[in-house]
Amino acid sequence: MKRFTFFAILSLVFFLFPFSSACAGKRVNLDITSAGARKVPIAVPYFQDKKRPDSVQDSGKKIALLSTKALDFHGFIKTIPAPSYGGKQSTDWNSIGADFVMLGEYEVDDTGVVLEMRLIDVHDGKMILGRRYRTPWKTRSDAVLKFCDQVIEKLTGTPGVSTTNITFVSDITGNKEIYMADIFGDSVRQITKHKYLAVSPRLSPDNKKLAYTSYHRGNPNLYITDLGQDRTTRAISRRSGLNMAPAWTPDGRSLVTTLSKDGNPDLYLMNADGSILRRLTANAGINVSPNFSPDGRELAFVSDRSGQPQIYIMNFKTGSTRRLTYQGMENTTPSWSPDGKWIAYTGRYEGRYQIFKISSEGGSPIQLTSSWGDHESPSWSPDSRQIVFSRTMNDKKKLYVISHNGRELRSLFSLEGNQTSPQWSSWD
Repeated sequence: MKRFTFFAILSLVFFLFPFSSACAGKRVNLDITSAGARKVPIAVPYFQDKKRPDSVQDSGKKIALLSTKALDFHGFIKTIPAPSYGGKQSTDWNSIGADFVMLGEYEVDDTGVVLEMRLIDVHDGKMILGRRYRTPWKTRSDAVLKFCDQVIEKLTGTPGVSTTNITFVSDITGNKEIYMADIFGDSVRQITKHKYLAVSPRLSPDNKKLAYTSYHRGNPNLYITDLGQDRTTRAISRRSGLNMAPAWTPDGRSLVTTLSKDGNPDLYLMNADGSILRRLTANAGINVSPNFSPDGRELAFVSDRSGQPQIYIMNFKTGSTRRLTYQGMENTTPSWSPDGKWIAYTGRYEGRYQIFKISSEGGSPIQLTSSWGDHESPSWSPDSRQIVFSRTMNDKKKLYVISHNGRELRSLFSLEGNQTSPQWSSWD
């Protein structure tokens, strides 16, 4: 779900500059995965007001600052601070060490604003990306972030994540409720208002619905809320016992959840209306935390059938199950990467909870976090390049992000209260 809705954008077209079709289709395809890869230096000078080209306006500075935040967020880019060269668009880019420069102009009129943005390859002086947007002034950030994600795609072959969101649980009101925020924490929306305990938020694949568990009726019941309508929330399972931790099928038509209606916590497949389609596990230990592979053919989940909680993979068609994790006494909260290659999870190691990843085919796990504190509940970004999780330090729980290779650990955003159980939205 995007940071803001794009309903107000009146037009989105290729930026009308004369350039060859070969230049237009050029993709840089930077190698950002190798251990020795350097960060790509990009300059983003202040955006220029077409009506006042001889002076820098605060609006132009703010738009440029948003662009730098969005580009830097992806981890492999290091924007060159605009104040270091005066933020001028006439700068000698080679002299400041830029590989690319993002140039922007805007013009405000009675209908809103026209934004024109270009990405220039400094070494050959050619434009490799250009866009023109007409939008109301209040939604200008949408256009800027969309262009930044296109810059990331032009450089790497995969779109950026600037317009995605994070759902999470927070106790800022005194009760644990579910919230949604953009990746910068600038726009925060409270989803549930039960004034009680709400947990396990799970976005549908199209980002339009949210499934979660709430205790406000005295039992952990399963609910679905329509994110397009604040008051449209319905209970889909109020069965006795647990109705927990739902996982949407990739087509968004059904869910897998843990029910204990018959005593043992087992996995069930149910329709979005709560009707049970089939039982997936039967009395083989406690079975929780389901998570689908991107193609829907397999289901990762946690079971203690071996004596301790470990991660298992189920063939969703046949029901056959294989154990995935063997190292460590406690491995939980599996999260399948959108590219299908990895499963991130929480593992207890040397008395602390850390984030690991393991090939979905099995093998040796790779430890991604090693810093002080407990690191739990990982969730992948839609480009499979970053992982968000909850980190506990000094009894405070905050959301952090780390790259898929264990680098670039940083706080996601600064909000009051504790934040746990994050889930990264998919692309709209």
